[in-house]
Amino acid sequence: MSEVQKLPVQVYTEMTPNPETMKFVSNQTFLAGTSVDYPTAADVVETPVADELFKFPFVNGVFIANNFITVTKKAEYEWEDIIFSLRDWVKEYLEAEKPIFSEKFDITAITPKEVIKNYSEDEQKIVDILEKYVRPAVEMDGGNITFRKYDEGIVTVGLQGSCSGCPSSTVTLKAGIEGLLKRMMPDVKEVVAEML
Repeated sequence: MSEVQKLPVQVYTEMTPNPETMKFVSNQTFLAGTSVDYPTAADVVETPVADELFKFPFVNGVFIANNFITVTKKAEYEWEDIIFSLRDWVKEYLEAEKPIFSEKFDITAITPKEVIKNYSEDEQKIVDILEKYVRPAVEMDGGNITFRKYDEGIVTVGLQGSCSGCPSSTVTLKAGIEGLLKRMMPDVKEVVAEML
């Protein structure tokens, strides 16, 4: 009986619309269908890779989803000075099979408690539109969007990863997401964001 041969670890970088963030994409899956956002080192919960990344003096935030890690750098650093060493570090970390999450990691423990579980018909429509049309595009840019609430025509969403603090996120929110929801649901008047 032959052993299953492991695929070599691959890591490549992708720019995001946010000049302070960079996606480090792997051929491995870290989190399927969900994400975690650590805007500061103090926010990290049972995630050794994030703990290690925050030891770099230039790391200002870490976001993990599907098969990528989005790193937010401090403004005083330039990507051209750090990107190659950071990409090599991520690749070596994965090749050494070090844990992304500890055995005690529980995604439900860090999910915002106020996220609605029993959606009304309108809320469910909004969630479905965000999941189908918006989330894939936002993830391509190294971020995440979550439905927070719907009240009197105002949709509140949460932005994470590269979306948080991105100069173009307001345009994306108003021209893109708000326009889409208004076309598909005429009762929607506005979309606002809260940073998670």
